[in-house]
Amino acid sequence: MNWVWGGGVLVAVGVLLRRALQMDAPRGEKCKGLSLLSREQARIYELVVRDMEIEATILGVALNEAIEERDSGNNENAWRLVLLAASEWDRLSGTTVTLLSQMSKYLPVARLESPARRMNPERFKSKIMIDYVRLHEILPQFVFHSRLWFQLHVRVMRRAVESLTAEFRHLHRIAERSEVRPLELWARLDLYFHDLDLLTKETLLALRAFLPGLSEDELRKFGVDLHAQLPRFAPFDATTKNK
Repeated sequence: MNWVWGGGVLVAVGVLLRRALQMDAPRGEKCKGLSLLSREQARIYELVVRDMEIEATILGVALNEAIEERDSGNNENAWRLVLLAASEWDRLSGTTVTLLSQMSKYLPVARLESPARRMNPERFKSKIMIDYVRLHEILPQFVFHSRLWFQLHVRVMRRAVESLTAEFRHLHRIAERSEVRPLELWARLDLYFHDLDLLTKETLLALRAFLPGLSEDELRKFGVDLHAQLPRFAPFDATTKNK
């Protein structure tokens, strides 16, 4: 994917994701294959989607501007923008890992109606992610219980985000020690960004399938715990939390 179009693609993907999950549909409708979200479930989900879309868009814009500066011959400015993108990467990957961790924590009390999605290695672009997903795609064939399947899916995604982030940081450190940053480095940054964005979308889809399995009480606890880990995320006001 060309970084010049990255920001626009992110926004478009976000809109398509909302439509695919029928977030703008009337309350009485039901998403195909997914349970209808209650008011509070939808509120939590929409807040998470909003925050992650904002983080992904900022990351995409930083990379867009970096590639434009590089194409204009302003290499130092381009690298400063890559440094900004690196901090946004940490923010987005941290949010994704936290969300996956919270789902794992509440899985024992969740009543899941459908198994988790399978990740397709062909949708990824970096070698590290293609190899990783291929290595794990056979495992769900030996798991028949929905809860265990979902648990495996969440763990695989969390490890994927952590591995991709470690690879991104390694590439970043190599580039910092080099006066010349080859085109291969920029190409790999592009692939890593694509795959992180894909993993965040898979995480949102997992959350969409997970929320209907929580009772009202567990949902409230889930929201409060998520707020404790991500202070900017506040699904409940103070009066609601104290009830």
